[in-house]
Amino acid sequence: MYSFRSSPYPGQDSLQRVIIFGDMGKAERDGSNEYSNYQPGSLNTTDQLIWDVKNIDIVFHIGDITYSNGYISQWDQFTAQVEPIASTVPYMIASGNHERDWPGTGSFYDTPDSGGECGVLAETMFYVPAENRAKFWYSTDYGMFHFCIADTEHDWREGSEQYKFIEDCLASADRRKQPWLIFAAHRVLGYSSDKWYGLEGSFEEPMGRESLQKLWKKYKVDIAFFGHVHNYERTCPIYQNQCVNSERSHYSGIVNGTIHVVVGGGGSHLSEFSSVTPSWSLYRDYDFGFVKLTAFNLSSLLFEYKKSSDGKVYDSFTISRDYKDVLACVHDGCEAITLAT
Repeated sequence: MYSFRSSPYPGQDSLQRVIIFGDMGKAERDGSNEYSNYQPGSLNTTDQLIWDVKNIDIVFHIGDITYSNGYISQWDQFTAQVEPIASTVPYMIASGNHERDWPGTGSFYDTPDSGGECGVLAETMFYVPAENRAKFWYSTDYGMFHFCIADTEHDWREGSEQYKFIEDCLASADRRKQPWLIFAAHRVLGYSSDKWYGLEGSFEEPMGRESLQKLWKKYKVDIAFFGHVHNYERTCPIYQNQCVNSERSHYSGIVNGTIHVVVGGGGSHLSEFSSVTPSWSLYRDYDFGFVKLTAFNLSSLLFEYKKSSDGKVYDSFTISRDYKDVLACVHDGCEAITLAT
């Protein structure tokens, strides 16, 4: 016998708890070998969520879902693993390179990472409210949250179809009723001090944030989440590589920068950090884990990063503010005007 609770209506002022992570995959419970032991932390993450499922309202798994590489049996294994979660609360997904990418099929990256799945399995197994599910970007509401989910395996740069969607999605949030505006995508379109990104020199997916950061600023996005990099990292509220707030554990008042969070430690093999720690990086953890957001009401949000090994909180902060703080003009956060206008 299964049971579930219907979602709160958009803007409903009630306790709402959101789980976000990426890159989990699956593993064997019977002690048998998984190929390359590629997702060693996935069972711990799954079990922590199952154990706490009564205190969870919705889950976002932001890409690199099963690492099936074209083998349908691997999807069966994964869906059986997450069934106690996905049969109880909404299990929302985003598209990653291991779901979509294949040469010559229209993916932004010409790699064979999906094993020939080309996104078909992901868009068939899980429902998302996308206008075209082959283009895996969508917006969704959950009570006081408004989510804009991007698809990093299609072009997101300014002038693209997806860029227009992202701006429309961010602009459509009624911040009086849905104060918590969340952006999420698989590859790091924001900030990460991953070793490979460090070698690239920009601490991001190449061409990642150049087009998008002005949208995050204009529409005052609270938090941007990313996977792909298999570790945990949190930045300060940031704009154009500069911290705009010196606080570390509590943020209040005007929204003048977006906090970027890499939460790709769901279960796949871990990614090393760069030997350089940028000034905007407040917390880094080379371990498996996930994030829990708790909205208590329209003006109070709790962020917690938990390790999958024990479910304990290792990083956290709170946000407190009023609607007037979202309306306030900040640098590059309001329409440009001149004396002529």
